[in-house]
Amino acid sequence: MKILVCMKQVPQKDAPLKLNESGTWIREDVSYEVNEPDAYALEEALQQKGKHGGEVVVITSGPARAQQVLREALAKGADRAIHLEGDSFVGLDAFNTAKALAAAIKDESFDLIFTGLQSDDYGFAQTGVVVAEQLGWPHATIIMQIEKTDGGIRVKRELEAGYFQFVDMPVPAVLTIQSGINKLRYATLIGIKQAKTKPLKRVSFDELKAELGENLQKIEKLYIPQKTKRTEKIEGPPAEVAKKLVDKLRNDVHVL
Repeated sequence: MKILVCMKQVPQKDAPLKLNESGTWIREDVSYEVNEPDAYALEEALQQKGKHGGEVVVITSGPARAQQVLREALAKGADRAIHLEGDSFVGLDAFNTAKALAAAIKDESFDLIFTGLQSDDYGFAQTGVVVAEQLGWPHATIIMQIEKTDGGIRVKRELEAGYFQFVDMPVPAVLTIQSGINKLRYATLIGIKQAKTKPLKRVSFDELKAELGENLQKIEKLYIPQKTKRTEKIEGPPAEVAKKLVDKLRNDVHVL
């Protein structure tokens, strides 16, 4: 079984949000880490490889620093890595990021592609399903369990209110993995040493830009909400006060 795991480098959860005067996120002087849902996707791929054999390949996009995500994955047991390297990849929306990933692996023959359910920074939960659309593959989201069958795979999806759905799917397919599907492993010392010699392919933005188009989604400005406090006192008889309060909650605050 040949599995591709899409991974992303995101700011650490306690990293401060810094903005410049034009409302653009300052990406320097920020600590980064592996997107947590992607870590669970990697672990599931490694477990599937342990059960059925095969190869686990990891891929990411972004500047040179994003390579750390791949090195950690290789240290945990992935076989090789692909890095869509360049600052230009940072500005892509989910649609073009998916197109770039699909274009980069067009000559590969994967059985499964795993992504995390969503990224911790933007949380769009779009890239995985758009990759499936670009490849023309079936997909399923919020996966909690994967079993290999004679005709493909059987997956367990998490629904709302404690319900689950079991779906039989053919392969190749794309799955977005729910956090908590498994227990994450740590990289061993020998794994860290071996990661230095494992193949890592770099793909530049120029090699893929012909496959991309204009972003369909654009963040025009980021801002930090200003905390404000205003107290208004309503006076009068109880019945009149109640009437005024209901009116303000309905028409001013819009909570009724």
